[in-house]
Amino acid sequence: MTTIGFLACATTMPGAQSRREDAFEHDNMIAAIEPAFAARGWRLRVVDWEASSSEFEGLDLVLLGTAWNYQDRAEAFLAKLDEFEAMGITVCNSSEIVRWNITKTYLRELEERGARTVPTLWRETVTTKGVAEALDVFECDRIVVKRQVGAGAEGQELIARSSLPPRDWNFGAPAMLQPFLPAIAEKGELSFLFFDGHLSHCVRKLPANGDYRIQSLYGGRELAHEATNDEAEQASKIITALPFAAPLYARIDMLEGEGGKLMVMEAELIEPYLYPEQGPQLGKNLAWAITQRFEI
Repeated sequence: MTTIGFLACATTMPGAQSRREDAFEHDNMIAAIEPAFAARGWRLRVVDWEASSSEFEGLDLVLLGTAWNYQDRAEAFLAKLDEFEAMGITVCNSSEIVRWNITKTYLRELEERGARTVPTLWRETVTTKGVAEALDVFECDRIVVKRQVGAGAEGQELIARSSLPPRDWNFGAPAMLQPFLPAIAEKGELSFLFFDGHLSHCVRKLPANGDYRIQSLYGGRELAHEATNDEAEQASKIITALPFAAPLYARIDMLEGEGGKLMVMEAELIEPYLYPEQGPQLGKNLAWAITQRFEI
């Protein structure tokens, strides 16, 4: 029987002493994927990505799943993916794709390939002076500072011109600085879910009142969204702009800009949440995509 691994982390797995508040999303993914795999005669095995190598023996394929602490252990995570491939285990998405996607500077390459992106300044260190300079460059009153290697809005800071940090403040990690765009609170973010390059479903993600972060950890909510032909086409162009063939799965996060044109916020190719609640066909679509790629 084909056995497919689903990488998780200690705090998303059931039975953990201290589960993440958004660990229910892990449960939702498993509930959507496992029956679809079983219908094809496949077994799904959930494994902590930091487990010993023996825990991965017998796996034919590994999905990166809910390894939602990888950003704090990036080198160890990449080494683990290399280890899987050395063991003859297919990894999706591949270590090559993960290396490209793990640092958000990939957005510069997408822009060079014609994608619309949010204006961004890239800095190895960010101080209060750097924030003030960015506010001037973008001619805005608020700016968002994000980690270049990060996920789930962890460590993000929204800084207003009227309340700059103390003079000795330092962000503490390589960063990207972007003007705060009111559209994120007013219209939310659109996430397009692709499998083997084909659009599966779309979700509109809205922040809680008074916030701008759309993740469930911060009170964000998600609504099924019927993508227009134009929206689907704009998202598909991001897939074709990737410097490699369409991956097994991808989540393209976009924000409406001027004239209704969408800007790519993220191309999530590592361990994105796939929103099974808004895409009840998720499990079947993922299983289909696997059969298109692999003889299993």
